[in-house]
Amino acid sequence: MFPFDLSVWLNHFEYHAQHPCSVPSTLRDSLTTAERALIARSIAVFQLGECSEGRTLLRAAERFAARHAAQGFTRIVALLIGEEQRHAALLRDFMADHAIAPRHSDWTDAIFRRLRRLAGLELYIHVLISAELVGIVYYRALESVTGCQRLRVLCRMLVADELAHVGFESQLLTALRARRIAPLRIALRGAHRTFVAGAALVVWLTHRQVLRAAGYRARSFMRMCLAQHDFYLEPARTPLAAFP
Repeated sequence: MFPFDLSVWLNHFEYHAQHPCSVPSTLRDSLTTAERALIARSIAVFQLGECSEGRTLLRAAERFAARHAAQGFTRIVALLIGEEQRHAALLRDFMADHAIAPRHSDWTDAIFRRLRRLAGLELYIHVLISAELVGIVYYRALESVTGCQRLRVLCRMLVADELAHVGFESQLLTALRARRIAPLRIALRGAHRTFVAGAALVVWLTHRQVLRAAGYRARSFMRMCLAQHDFYLEPARTPLAAFP
């Protein structure tokens, strides 16, 4: 028996697949020379990270769905992968219109891809949600350093989609952890929080030019990424009864 109702998430992803968001063509779409120099390499690396066929994740989802009688789970994962591919296409189109060359390889992307291939669904989701939590902070920073309306709206769209992905993935991970004994749950939470901190450090090293322009330093960027993790994946510390 699956630990939570999947129908809401299936409806969400089905609706978004049928009504994909697009950036209005009427928006101002110009980058200054300084803006382009600031973001070109950074946005190309993130676009590469969004490019994934998702075959490993889909196979893991199929095995998981069969084992847990999770009707609709594989379809949700397939739609989520499709949404990530749509993000890559939107970023690629923006880059092409501004003569920003795509990247075909990057050491940070290679690390995340290799980690996702190591094991089954749960580890894959841990790696995926870590990248998305850090990506949310990055896209908000990217939005703040440009006056290009098209890019600003695109960043907001990507953040909105990633927040939904994180909502689904965090609910899934929380449900899976709940089946474990308490010491193991605590160890898993600590290990994952450490991994998010490491992912944030890697992104800082690679994209610090954009992040500094947005007002971040290494410590404040890492603190913001960990705050995202804690909000979604740490148990609530204040009982509901404490609120009036």
